[in-house]
Amino acid sequence: MRPALNPFSENNSGLREAERFCSAMARREAKNFYWGFISLPYDQRIAIYALYDFARQIDDEADAAGPEGLADRLMGQRARLERALLGEYSDPVMRVLGPAVERYSIPHIELHQLIDGVAMDVDTSRYQTWEELQHYCRLVASVVGRMCVRIFGFQNPIALQHTDELGVALQLINILRDVREDAQMGRIYLPQEDLNRFGIAERDLLASTPGSAWQSLVAFEVARARTLWQRGQRVLEYIPTRPGVCVATMGGIYRRILEQIASDPELPLRGRASLSGREKLAVVIQAWLQTR
Repeated sequence: MRPALNPFSENNSGLREAERFCSAMARREAKNFYWGFISLPYDQRIAIYALYDFARQIDDEADAAGPEGLADRLMGQRARLERALLGEYSDPVMRVLGPAVERYSIPHIELHQLIDGVAMDVDTSRYQTWEELQHYCRLVASVVGRMCVRIFGFQNPIALQHTDELGVALQLINILRDVREDAQMGRIYLPQEDLNRFGIAERDLLASTPGSAWQSLVAFEVARARTLWQRGQRVLEYIPTRPGVCVATMGGIYRRILEQIASDPELPLRGRASLSGREKLAVVIQAWLQTR
């Protein structure tokens, strides 16, 4: 027997209320991504809002309360997701996301892979190799990109390959930007093999005093991110124009953050690189011109 639905799913006004909730949450939480979302047609935009909000909620499980009890909290999130996929909506995000998953043929495994990536933070605070870190990046970033591209629409499966590359690039930029914040939580995402290559001791990085070799390490990681970003941008060739503006905007914002770090390698040791509202608006305009 199909389970009873909660009030969010029983009438159209409940759906609109859920959509407004998702929109407000995305506007509040998606400091960079929101600038790309606004270019999308309404149905796609609402679906992306719900997907982003779900990803944000999963990520917050790791950041808000730390690793203790995280496995149990993520099991609760999996159960919440499974109920929604069966049509039982417990909250406004699920009320919007559940139907969107069906409408845009999003594989359920991709939603679970997102949770798998966050679950890695339960017992993984170091990555020995670039290959290990790439696996993590694909789970927490590339898989979200894949789901977005499914919402946007595409014909050639190579779009998913370029989406994977762009997702890894953006997550690597996140990692560079958040070095200090992660260190304060005892996490080092930069591969241990890279730290060893440039002679940076873990204790010094945790103390935000990695020494002069830090500039060489940053230059190395920036070059890696630029290469992945360039490959990932090719997804624009395989998706429609308006979603292309969304991707070009998000990619452009992160590329500018990357260039800030490239020009000031010490910046991540002091705080977060960021763009002003005016700078983000300039990226939006550039994205429209680029995709047109």
